[in-house]
Amino acid sequence: MDLEKVRTRIDEIDREIVAKLNERLTLAGDVAAAKAEAGLPIFMPEREEQIFMKLARLNTGPLEEATLRRIYGEIISVTRARQRKLRIAYLGPEATYTEQAAVKQFGQQIETMPQRMIPDVFTAVEKGEADYGVIPIENSTGGAVLHSLDMLAETELKIVSQVYLPIEHCLVSRWPLEAITEVHSKDQALIQCRDWLARHLPGARQVECDSTAQAVRLSGEHEGMAAIAGELAATRYGVPVLAKGIQDRSDNVTRFLVIGARPCGRTGDGGDKTSLVFSINDEVGALERAVKAFSSRGINMTKIESRPSRRKAWDYLFFVDVIGHWEDAEVQAAVADLKDACRLVKWLGSYPNTK
Repeated sequence: MDLEKVRTRIDEIDREIVAKLNERLTLAGDVAAAKAEAGLPIFMPEREEQIFMKLARLNTGPLEEATLRRIYGEIISVTRARQRKLRIAYLGPEATYTEQAAVKQFGQQIETMPQRMIPDVFTAVEKGEADYGVIPIENSTGGAVLHSLDMLAETELKIVSQVYLPIEHCLVSRWPLEAITEVHSKDQALIQCRDWLARHLPGARQVECDSTAQAVRLSGEHEGMAAIAGELAATRYGVPVLAKGIQDRSDNVTRFLVIGARPCGRTGDGGDKTSLVFSINDEVGALERAVKAFSSRGINMTKIESRPSRRKAWDYLFFVDVIGHWEDAEVQAAVADLKDACRLVKWLGSYPNTK
């Protein structure tokens, strides 16, 4: 192999890539001008997902699809920022998993707005202070994030995208393992590391706090205290990592939702998911009829979760995800039947069914 020839060819390809990227950016500027004239939003998740789907079809390897998606995600992020940097509210503080999910969805070229509580994320978007909000909705180990479900039932905002983020928890502390008397973290993180804590720190008190990042800050200030958080938070706040990968399941994944004021259009090709909430009539077979509205049409219901309605005792809301878009004829027919069996039916949003 002639190394110099290979390097020369790589240099040629790099020149071609840079030229094509700049050409793409120029054309994207024309698209941005047309979108502004038509009153279309800067962020259109359905269009971006169509781009990713097209790239996946074009890709013949050896570049992995996930890697290609990350590369183009940043290209699209730069393109959006030439119009205006999006303001993204998320459950803070900085360096939380929710911030990582926001960056995974929108890329680096955004203005981040960490919020103290989940309701604050909704408020920031509802008031127009943020363009979009990012909230955790469920974890593969710990289950649903109840505050997020409750807020979705009450808001007029719509779900416009979802993000799946693999979670690797670390034990973070300035103190050795044998000196730790308290472990602080978000409730979900403590649940996800329950078995590890029982084996390695059985005598340590577990204390819930508002965020994993807050737990890291506290652990750096108090003797005998440790935190469960991601490595990013430990690095950002300068607290040592004592152990990595302490979550009880290696396939620990959290699903996040992106919420906005404007609904998302159709991705097409069966690539959409719709979220709904309903409350059934108090009569025999009501829940069965609600589920049958979808199953009888071959619509896949991928999730169902119940929560007290907070309106009266023993009244429940059912949160469901189904494959399809709100505008699909079959989904609309199912919803029509659903309304016959339910007191309340509310559309929470339709969005690309990405992984």
